[in-house]
Amino acid sequence: MPGSVDLLEARGLAKTFGGLSAVNDLSFTVRAGEILGLLGPNGSGKTTVFNLIAGALPADRGAVYFEGRDITRFPPHRRAALGIARTFQLVRALSGLTVLDNVLVARLYGRARAGAVRDARAEAVECLEFVGLAGRAARPARTLSLAERKNLEIARALASGPRLLLLDEPAAGLNPTEVRALLALLRKIRAGAITIVIVEHNVGAMRDLCDRVVVLNAGRKIAEGVPRETLEHAEVIEVYLGAT
Repeated sequence: MPGSVDLLEARGLAKTFGGLSAVNDLSFTVRAGEILGLLGPNGSGKTTVFNLIAGALPADRGAVYFEGRDITRFPPHRRAALGIARTFQLVRALSGLTVLDNVLVARLYGRARAGAVRDARAEAVECLEFVGLAGRAARPARTLSLAERKNLEIARALASGPRLLLLDEPAAGLNPTEVRALLALLRKIRAGAITIVIVEHNVGAMRDLCDRVVVLNAGRKIAEGVPRETLEHAEVIEVYLGAT
């Protein structure tokens, strides 16, 4: 069950690109042990929020706190060292390397670095077993299916030793069977004491998976709470009907 302690807090975040407000005075918390969904139509600012949390973009205003510590000015590698890992909407596997070597790189340079390459390799294999890719370890990453590449991306993030995992549309492009398998994997990750924030357009999946959701529109938070109630909010329904 989700803990009551806030692992992450976004406080008054704002980001503007050329006069366009991508994130507007956004505040929310992520409790240790929960799965929080970040919802909204295309262009609502979800990926920008991830970039602000991970340090890929500097905030124009506001602050990010991790375990009560202000990390707003920390570069990405310092945030990763604290235990913040992410995946990307477009899978970024090192296509020229094997599946195992993709995970090995993350294990060698993650939050809790391995003492020896041999140990790191064994732990990388464990990550592949966890996501169901152990049988693909020796294959070039470019030969994997989309669902397998997405699982590889998750394995790489897990190999870095995260405490908070940011997942950017992990179900995009997957068929219903693959989505069900993904949701089972994410529940297993959460059971291992890793907190998850997920951006996803599959509202049904988010309703089933998440403990809470935050809904954005035009960079502004319009609703927050447990999925069943929040997704029935009048403004949320209007946003999604208007986006179809």
